[in-house]
Amino acid sequence: MPCCSEDTCSSSAIATGRYRTILWIVLAINAGMFLIEIVAGLAAGSASLQADALDFFADAANYGISLFVLGLGIRWRARAALVKGGSMGLFALWVIGSVIWHMLHGTVPGWTTMGVVGMAALVANTICLVLLYAWRDGDANMRSVWICSRNDVIANMAVLAAALGVFGTGTGWPDIIVAAVMAILAIQGALTVVRQALFELREDRRSDPVPALR
Repeated sequence: MPCCSEDTCSSSAIATGRYRTILWIVLAINAGMFLIEIVAGLAAGSASLQADALDFFADAANYGISLFVLGLGIRWRARAALVKGGSMGLFALWVIGSVIWHMLHGTVPGWTTMGVVGMAALVANTICLVLLYAWRDGDANMRSVWICSRNDVIANMAVLAAALGVFGTGTGWPDIIVAAVMAILAIQGALTVVRQALFELREDRRSDPVPALR
């Protein structure tokens, strides 16, 4: 017996096709911005730019995972969301380590590079956020993609604020503080994604039919 009407199945297929296309677009944007920011972050000695660059890399990988599981069952999508939640948590740990290193070495990043690259990253992530807006309330997998993009826009604004802070104070503390905030955002996002993915896995197990006793 068909699980949906012809019109419903057709609409679902069209929506899935649109989402797949959008994922490819945002994947390309994030991969390109990773290359730009990692070079700029290392050249400027900015912890926040390096953290943002690694975030772009993690997002590109996450979009790739989302493309792989798109159209699969809820169990596979929830498992993929667990992997993405874990990667967000690892990113947060890496940022914390970077913050400690820059605190110990007292580095002062180049605020001009931070501002220019931070603005480019903000524009790129805002485009991604607008493209993904329609799928912000989907399953754990879709929601994880939305949360990543939302956090990226907030992080980019913080990087720009850090650039102004470095310019105004002549110290690296604004850069360090922003990098720490980015780590907190990553931890919060990771916990949200993991909680929803675990909930969906539990619900999926409950919906499985109980095997008959022999």
